[in-house]
Amino acid sequence: MGKEIFYFLIFPGLLFSGVIGGFLSWFDRKITARVQFRQGPPILQPFYDFVKLLAKETIVPLKGSRLTFLFAPVFALFGATMSSVFILLPALGIETGFSGDIIVLIYLLNIPSVCYIIGALASANPMASVGASREMKLILSYEVPFLLVLLSIVIKADMSIKLSEIIAVQSANGAFIGSISGIIGFITILMCIQAKLGLVPFDIAEAEGEICDGVAIEYSGSALALIKLTKYIMLFAIPALVVLLFMGGMNFVGINILWSILKVLLVVLLITLIRNTNPRVKIKQAMKFFWVWMNLFAIVAVILAIFGL
Repeated sequence: MGKEIFYFLIFPGLLFSGVIGGFLSWFDRKITARVQFRQGPPILQPFYDFVKLLAKETIVPLKGSRLTFLFAPVFALFGATMSSVFILLPALGIETGFSGDIIVLIYLLNIPSVCYIIGALASANPMASVGASREMKLILSYEVPFLLVLLSIVIKADMSIKLSEIIAVQSANGAFIGSISGIIGFITILMCIQAKLGLVPFDIAEAEGEICDGVAIEYSGSALALIKLTKYIMLFAIPALVVLLFMGGMNFVGINILWSILKVLLVVLLITLIRNTNPRVKIKQAMKFFWVWMNLFAIVAVILAIFGL
């Protein structure tokens, strides 16, 4: 039991993923600033923001459901932390004995988004409700191509649904991104995680200029700090998952540590450049994009994977 608690709270869970996610958030903001010809924040700015929020008062909407409103960020953080544990343990070569972890990850990665929806609806704020509605539509849109890409990975990994085995197949035969289906799947999953992380052009549920942060409009103080920490962890966990699925995983021995870090930074760099070179789309446009084009890309990746390409 002690080992499991350590994995969840310290390494590779809450503390480790939160700190690394904070640095990746700084990296994302620094690249954004450079693209916009600005200086950008200091390296510890994400941590300053988090601590500053912890010191502020948490205000609960008068007409909202207090318990649901306050517990939604807690469960969102739990889902993000569990996702990081399930992703990073195989990456570190720690055998958990858990089969089918990729299926469990599908559910865990959706917990934060579902909790944002529940918390927004519990606030009884009209703009939060609009944001929750958009978040629900986004989940229904990007989740299908995301699942199809995972299916192509499972097919390429000899029908294995265990992350450690998927990594082992790539170690033996080469990274999946080196194949045609791997390249198509990588492009598709980049778009899906852009929406899953709530980044431009798919930040529709939190559109500041339209609905004033949408799902998070009523959150403040420590509750908002938990949401921010959840996003830090997801900014690390999801790119790490992409590295495991397409780039042969990670290796934390010798010079390979640097190579593993660069692979994660590459994925974060790509999603940062995407969000800085595209305007926000409407929810109808986002749904059409995922249901038509991304599903088409993902189906092609599955067909090519079946033929071993």
